[in-house]
Amino acid sequence: MQGFKVGIVRLGRAAGKTKYALLDEQDICLVEQLAFEARVEVDPDGNGARIYAWAFDIHHGRTSGQYVHELLWERHCGGIAPGWKVIHKNDITVDNRMENLTLVPAKRPGSPRALKLHCQQELGWTDDGRGKQQSSLNKEQSVYWLAIQQLPADPLQEVMHYPESIYNRYYNANGELVEEEDDSNVYYECHFPPCTNMEKELRQFSICGRCQLIRYCGQYCQQKDWANHKRYCRERRRPCLNERPPER
Repeated sequence: MQGFKVGIVRLGRAAGKTKYALLDEQDICLVEQLAFEARVEVDPDGNGARIYAWAFDIHHGRTSGQYVHELLWERHCGGIAPGWKVIHKNDITVDNRMENLTLVPAKRPGSPRALKLHCQQELGWTDDGRGKQQSSLNKEQSVYWLAIQQLPADPLQEVMHYPESIYNRYYNANGELVEEEDDSNVYYECHFPPCTNMEKELRQFSICGRCQLIRYCGQYCQQKDWANHKRYCRERRRPCLNERPPER
């Protein structure tokens, strides 16, 4: 990451952990003008949810804002014509560096998987046929992965009893508030900070068997995060007979 700078903007809690967005150095100044937050958007086709960065003028409220990737495209490339949309090439929806954004038809011919494969090819990625992305460069060497791992442990993690409903709202594809989230209706993202894998179905990811508070997409991320998580992971007390254990 030598030779250039990226901005890392804290978006707040979403999908079980604190989320951050990446900006180019030239866009870091926006944090002085706008408020940033995470916005969880439910997939209308039932494929889980995605997390995006949302920015708004604090004096005019959230309804005056827009998605950061769209804001940046308009700022640097001009308006977005009807029938077109801005997407993230690497499928990391909070990596809003301009080199990671591209404009495509909103109703592009082909399936969503075909579009995803097209973006992977632009990045030099291949697909192993089972939906797993493989790159000539290890994902751990990606800009997003390296940037997020530079951050200190989130102090909010020390207060794990805060319910997710304090932080999150769910929106549909039209930007309309679906419902205030409660703990029984949360799509979780893998808790390992740089990993952006997110559940496609409720309770898809495995829960930590000790604290029963956080979830991981697989054993690899759980092992990588253990050095940090073990500092506040506490064994959950056994529930009383009339208490229901957490859903897995």
